[in-house]
Amino acid sequence: MGELVERVDEQDRVLGTVDRGEAIANHWMHRVATTVCRDGEGRVLVHRRAADMSRFPGQYNFLVGGAAEVGESYEEAAARELAEELGVRVPVRFAFKFLCRGVISPYWLGVHEAVVHTEIAPDPAEIAWHAWVTEGELREMARRPTFVADAAEALDRYLN
Repeated sequence: MGELVERVDEQDRVLGTVDRGEAIANHWMHRVATTVCRDGEGRVLVHRRAADMSRFPGQYNFLVGGAAEVGESYEEAAARELAEELGVRVPVRFAFKFLCRGVISPYWLGVHEAVVHTEIAPDPAEIAWHAWVTEGELREMARRPTFVADAAEALDRYLN
């Protein structure tokens, strides 16, 4: 069995524990926790996913994160993912969540914010490239077909 996640319903209530790959294949909802990282100047971190990622390989994203583990809150998962993917430990603040119908499968997406004042050390297995951009530059990038479609939907909600 691979990565275990909690299968949830339309109200984000836990139904049971399942393998994440199985959840995606069967279009079962689960939880994903992400963070919008800003630097001290208010710029947003954008990155290109590694080319060999199983989902959205080589595409651009402004959200750092992944599936919440069994028993893990959105905030705990967001903080863990930042440490794993960027090598930073910073406080995360919950912003909002919504039921993302997803290009691949539906899931509850928890969006958080964090200010990163230290140097980041992206995991090359996850992140191939990164840069700090303005909101205007991010909006422009999100219009391109190389931007993760689910992230473009989250960006619209985040900026509005």
